[in-house]
Amino acid sequence: MVASAFGAQPETETAVFGGGCFWCLEAIFQQVHGVQKVRSGYAGGNVPSPTYEEVCSGTTGHAEVVEVRFDPALVKYDDLVRLFFHIHNPTTLNQQGADKGTQYRSVIFYLDKAQKATALRVMGDVITYKLWNDPLVTTLMPLEHFWEAEAYHQNYFVQHPGQGYCQLVIAPKVAKFRSAYPHLLK
Repeated sequence: MVASAFGAQPETETAVFGGGCFWCLEAIFQQVHGVQKVRSGYAGGNVPSPTYEEVCSGTTGHAEVVEVRFDPALVKYDDLVRLFFHIHNPTTLNQQGADKGTQYRSVIFYLDKAQKATALRVMGDVITYKLWNDPLVTTLMPLEHFWEAEAYHQNYFVQHPGQGYCQLVIAPKVAKFRSAYPHLLK
């Protein structure tokens, strides 16, 4: 298993997801019962210690991602993967809404074979039950390294609720999540 920056903590596990702007994913996963910490960052590229500007250029190969530390006794990895497929559009290649580029791709970075198998099983369920009309474009990749984003990206929605992007894009997603998944709320 790839070591997380959170260190070895047997009572917690880590999941890493990319599904568009990391601020949106962070705002939702922070509200899930059993999630202890969410960090925005970058993964999947070939540039060490990338900056936000480098990732936005689309030349690093990195995706904007969130690293989710959770207590598996309170929320299961497969529940987080299912939620991931509900809170972003996994059918648009390299795009979420107006955000376009490979840095906004739909991707699950797995930390071990069990996470990969779970993600594949959940993806199969998403296809079987036709959650989305179009084919999934979500990729699965082993996590090689998670690079934490700059401090001003962390806890963004909570710190900037009045900011335009937060009001127009993130707040409606959070409201939809809270309405549709009250059983997952803290």
